Amino acid sequence: MLPGATVPRSLADLLAVFRSCFTAPTFPTFVGLLVGLIAQTRRRTVCGMLTGAGLERVWHHSRAHRLFTNARWSGDAVGLVLADLIVARLLPADSALTIAVDDTLFKRSGKKVFGVAWHHDGAAKGPKPIGFGNCWVVAGIVVQLPFLSRPVCLPVLARLWRPRHTGKIAHARVLAELIAARYPDRTVHVVGDAAYVGEHLRDVDGRITWTSRLKVTSVLHELPPPRTGRSGRPRTRGARLGTPADVAALATSTNTWRTTQVRRYGRTDTVQITERVCLWYGSFRSRTVRVILVCDDKPRTRGGGVTDDRGYGLPLVTTDMTSSAEDLVARYGSRWGIEQAFADARQIIGVGEARNRTRRAVERTVPFGLICFSVVTVWYALHGHCVDDVAGHRTRARWYTTKTEPSYDDMTIKLRRVIIAARFHSPCPEQATPQETRAVLAAWAAAGT
Repeated sequence: MLPGATVPRSLADLLAVFRSCFTAPTFPTFVGLLVGLIAQTRRRTVCGMLTGAGLERVWHHSRAHRLFTNARWSGDAVGLVLADLIVARLLPADSALTIAVDDTLFKRSGKKVFGVAWHHDGAAKGPKPIGFGNCWVVAGIVVQLPFLSRPVCLPVLARLWRPRHTGKIAHARVLAELIAARYPDRTVHVVGDAAYVGEHLRDVDGRITWTSRLKVTSVLHELPPPRTGRSGRPRTRGARLGTPADVAALATSTNTWRTTQVRRYGRTDTVQITERVCLWYGSFRSRTVRVILVCDDKPRTRGGGVTDDRGYGLPLVTTDMTSSAEDLVARYGSRWGIEQAFADARQIIGVGEARNRTRRAVERTVPFGLICFSVVTVWYALHGHCVDDVAGHRTRARWYTTKTEPSYDDMTIKLRRVIIAARFHSPCPEQATPQETRAVLAAWAAAGT
């Protein structure tokens, strides 16, 4: 069993909701490795998680590895329980769910690692944005926390994508449908970049709306004209509107641009918007969509520094026919939260550092790490936030003169220190020994590095 003093009471109560996803022997292992991944500040391998939990002398390392290779549990089941926790505790009652979908690459080495291949790596530096490793399609719930001005994305579900197998859009649709089936009385709004829109979404459930960036080469058409009553096949689409650039030029000639304000990326921008109800026959066939073009006064450049003179800044396509254009632009802007989540998961929590090779271990380790990432934010929002956190950080690091909100790093450091305090807290009211005091101080300082 996991020593009770290792897990703070606030975190233990939070993790208790996952008990139904595991067998009785496996649940303490899950809790121990989750705490170890959060508490560990250096190498976050499976043995590193064991060391971070302070259990390297209590458990054999095979117990930790067995959680990913042989134990009976499902990453989807754990992710959906996490989604229940987020929806119940961090979202307003009966509100619609916003789901951000995207893919990310976790680099690996070795030919015996399951599912590895060469992939495009958007985070790579240099002229060749490619990398060797496992590519994951991830779905996260977007939430607005009261102490942050920008929305954050909490990953809940993930699928390993392999070239020449199921496409990324199909994976994203499956993840969105799993979340929608979990909440049959709620509308689900899915947002993704230009890579996550296509023919796989033609017959998606009407309760799921899909908003994405429109490809600049997409060809749009008017709605089909009414039937004439003559014999023959009726027309399936109207007149050709052209590409988004053609729609923007038409909006300029007809003076249908309007000036408005949108809230995105933690700020309020004044932009010009025009929209058109039409068909994107190449992807959605006869399903009606809305195309929204957004233009602002910020300079836009192509590769090489050439000014982009297309006449618009952001083309969006959506199956949501009821929300306002401003809400749709803000919804698409909230998609950036999943990009930030990927960066923080790698750099702060160390997701992807575990060196598993077998199929089941590979398919479980990254989703486990992303769940740990989301648990930190949920714990901080429910139990850890204090109005003095930012002031204390600025006192320790005075060069952060513009810092007004806690970052994910601040949330993680606070949870690490709470874990350390629980681990070294003596159950007896006796005075701590000097050795215990020095150990606490050293661990406290290491938690912030």
